[in-house]
Amino acid sequence: MDLDAVRTFVAVADAGQFQEAAADLAVTQQAVSKRIAALERDLGVRLFLRRPRGAELTIDGQAFLPHARELLRAAERAVASVRAGSRALRVDVLNSRGAASSLMRGFHRAHPEIELDVVMLFDIDRAVAAIRSGAIDASFRAVAEPGRPLPDDIEAVRVTDEALQLVTGPAHALAGARSVTLAQLAGHRIWMPGIVPGTEWAAYYDDLYAEFGLTIEATGPNFGSDALLDTIADTPSLATFMGAQTRLVWPAGYDLRRIPVTDPTPVYPHALLWRRDNPHPALATLRAHLAAATAGQDAAGTWTPRWAIPR
Repeated sequence: MDLDAVRTFVAVADAGQFQEAAADLAVTQQAVSKRIAALERDLGVRLFLRRPRGAELTIDGQAFLPHARELLRAAERAVASVRAGSRALRVDVLNSRGAASSLMRGFHRAHPEIELDVVMLFDIDRAVAAIRSGAIDASFRAVAEPGRPLPDDIEAVRVTDEALQLVTGPAHALAGARSVTLAQLAGHRIWMPGIVPGTEWAAYYDDLYAEFGLTIEATGPNFGSDALLDTIADTPSLATFMGAQTRLVWPAGYDLRRIPVTDPTPVYPHALLWRRDNPHPALATLRAHLAAATAGQDAAGTWTPRWAIPR
């Protein structure tokens, strides 16, 4: 349906006169008449009765008017959904409890006027494809795996490093330690169900364990963080890694310990990825907020994979 004709119909209905509607639309009265005649032909009904004092809606015109208004509102919503600055800023985070989610919550508190749509995609390949297609505006990722550079139209900047902590139950041999070194973890069973081969976090842990001689067990199905912590609490021989900024709540009876890891501290290198030509104005606001929120992070005494982009 010709939206210009529908818009003209609504203008005439509101004004009650063809001449006044023409002035409102900045077109000639002849153009208004032609649009209304074309719309009446398309619909097969008369929409107006021409009276000496103006235009009067027929019964069919009265029936069509609310639908015509909704057509115009739908057209406005459709345009707004793709107009930069009018639609929500769509950002991908790895999970709902980690450092990236915490940063986005801080951004929302600082800029409540910016509408956000936070999604969680599975891996970096899917995230990059969504950025390039325009399905999302940005993504928090560990950048890439060795030998797999980002496409030329994707820009990335490292925004924050999330330190890993060792999580143990109360009966674990290291449960009483105030901190542990990576060397002390050699020989201990570190259980990490949910590490999926081919993902960027799998590449991260592969490098971590290979460099420091750690033992990882990714066996068994991944039933989520609650089931993981339940097992860690009851199994003295198992521990796991968890991001220091990961927000979790467990029953007091579990008596779990979150122990800092040092010499060096392994950190997960969160980077923000976006398409270079993305025009969304809120993307620049997000980048400025992240730069200010994470300023002053010191990389001394930390470990990241060699393929992580530098700070």
